Amino acid sequence: MTFARAWIAMAVLVGCGGSADLAAGTTIGSSTSSTEIAAGTSATTATSTAPPATTPSTAPTTSAPQRTPPPEIVRGLRVSEFTAGDRERFDALLDLADASIVNTLVFDTKTEAGNVLYESEVELADEIGAVRNVYDPAELLAAAREHDLYTITRIVTFEDDHWSRARPAASLAGTWLNAADRTNWAYPIDLAVEACRLGFDEIQFDYVRFPDGQAARRSDVPATMEERTDTIAEFLDSARARLAEEGCRTSAAVFGIVTASATDEGIGQTVDALSGNVDALSPMLYPSHYGPGWIGFDDPNDHPGPVIAHALDAAAPDLAAGTKMQPWIQAFYYNGEQIRAQISEAEQRGAGWMLWNASGNYRTDWLPAS
Repeated sequence: MTFARAWIAMAVLVGCGGSADLAAGTTIGSSTSSTEIAAGTSATTATSTAPPATTPSTAPTTSAPQRTPPPEIVRGLRVSEFTAGDRERFDALLDLADASIVNTLVFDTKTEAGNVLYESEVELADEIGAVRNVYDPAELLAAAREHDLYTITRIVTFEDDHWSRARPAASLAGTWLNAADRTNWAYPIDLAVEACRLGFDEIQFDYVRFPDGQAARRSDVPATMEERTDTIAEFLDSARARLAEEGCRTSAAVFGIVTASATDEGIGQTVDALSGNVDALSPMLYPSHYGPGWIGFDDPNDHPGPVIAHALDAAAPDLAAGTKMQPWIQAFYYNGEQIRAQISEAEQRGAGWMLWNASGNYRTDWLPAS
């Protein structure tokens, strides 16, 4: 298995972040594991040329919400579904932010399973049975603003169990939607517009790619790298234009391996192709995802600082002017020293960072003092 394929195989198993949180010590809440598995079994291809920009949005119209200006450097923690649904846990996270250099919280509003975690008014979300009333965004966002915290929400884009089951014609392979079918752009953009109107400051599109692995082999993924990257770039450009009208910034989570790869790894993601279509790019730089031999290490997971440094340095020449680099970094399997080593490499390069921990459990000693 090549280094690149080893990274992709691990990423398929754990989604944007790790499926287990094994760093030792007392956390801000009870430990709850989350496993996010992407799988694809069948291939169905749909085609359309109708651009979403001309499709009327079904997102509700509200008065303009308050906004928190983006920090020069994002220093963030992910708010897990478990934390968002438990006010005591969420308040403990706010206390941790107050006592540290954290200035950003990253929520989920649509998950890898396709669950929409609040009472959405987007029609398709209700029609396909995706709505789960886990938390009230207005309540938690108001609390975050009181603590001067910038807020991002993550929307899983082209993988969705509910959507693929309810609308099989939209599916590319298994739970993967066909990103090349522009009619499939409307739903995630409508959810993004709604999230922006609810008060989130930035919308991050995750799983904004074509499938890899078995799902890719069983589907009609565009044949060339240019076709794939153009499709994803055009989606992000459309989403960014729509969200800018609402006053929100746009970011995208991408595979960490593409920061140092000469190709798009078959999924439609490269730094140079996508970074000009977002306000910030968030490669998922998890050392545990890299295979033996990566940049000369038998076990890259034992070398968190150098792995992060290599990825950021490799991406820098291809990053579009004006686009922020704010990677996801590993806050699972690791102790505080290892987590701080990753943060240090990002800070030295003027990059932001966001800690991924599937359960949303963190310790103050994972964070630098200043």
